[in-house]
Amino acid sequence: MKLAGQRLRTGAAGIALGVTLAACGQAAQEPGGTANADPGIGHVHGLGVDPADGALYVAGHYRLFKITSPTAATRVADRNQDHMGFTIMGPKTFLASGHPSAEDVSPGRPPHLGLIKSTDSGLTWKTVSEDGSADFHSIQPAGDNLYAYDSQTAKVWRSINGGTTWTQGTEEKVIDLGASAEHTSRIYATTPDGLKVSEDGGRNYTDLSKAPLLSHIDVLPGEVIVGAGADGQIHISQNSGETWSATGKLPAQVAAFTAVDRQRLLAAVEDGTVLESKDGGKTFTTAYSPAD
Repeated sequence: MKLAGQRLRTGAAGIALGVTLAACGQAAQEPGGTANADPGIGHVHGLGVDPADGALYVAGHYRLFKITSPTAATRVADRNQDHMGFTIMGPKTFLASGHPSAEDVSPGRPPHLGLIKSTDSGLTWKTVSEDGSADFHSIQPAGDNLYAYDSQTAKVWRSINGGTTWTQGTEEKVIDLGASAEHTSRIYATTPDGLKVSEDGGRNYTDLSKAPLLSHIDVLPGEVIVGAGADGQIHISQNSGETWSATGKLPAQVAAFTAVDRQRLLAAVEDGTVLESKDGGKTFTTAYSPAD
């Protein structure tokens, strides 16, 4: 039996994914931050949990925040750079990309951070590569490989040395990436046309026609794919995308999504609320809600 919307590639869901992609592109044109007022988190672009202390981090249009309670978020350090891509690699070790804050953009400098790295939970950052040229909207480790989708070239880039140097794949409209350490050359990509998979590191893609229309995904050990649909529905595949089951549903379209493990899922919706599931997506509670 096919899931509802399984082969939907047009209509409301397709339009929603197109809006998601356009919104990311629009955000990319705006260096984050204002000098006169605290703008808050802004649009959420990434979520993660630091294994060092279990703290939840939210990467937004106006820098990185540590969630300290369901109603409190503390900005990490003091610059308002825009994190378009964000992932936690290990204890206190974060990777990000995006745009510098307005006060940090020098005349004539392209407003792109390239790949940056922090080893102190976001307090300080150093450039790894592609400063001024790449704007990675999704950053995905896969064992010794690192994948990133660059909005400037519209290609998935692959690195075998932690992002110091890269090779570029073919052009594709990507919203989110998913990969695992078990198959380092395999990368999944959500697109407005449906879920796709590349078995050669982003050079060629195949449609996964049985998959529901997803905006965000993560790949867990055992090649378990967990994804959020364009309508907020959570979908899970236990067999590399061959078959799918639906669990719970989020109240709105997803802006950012992370599967910490099979039970713990994190999702941010468009108004900045961060929701957490501890039962594999069946139910969600509020981990953080921005002030009105």
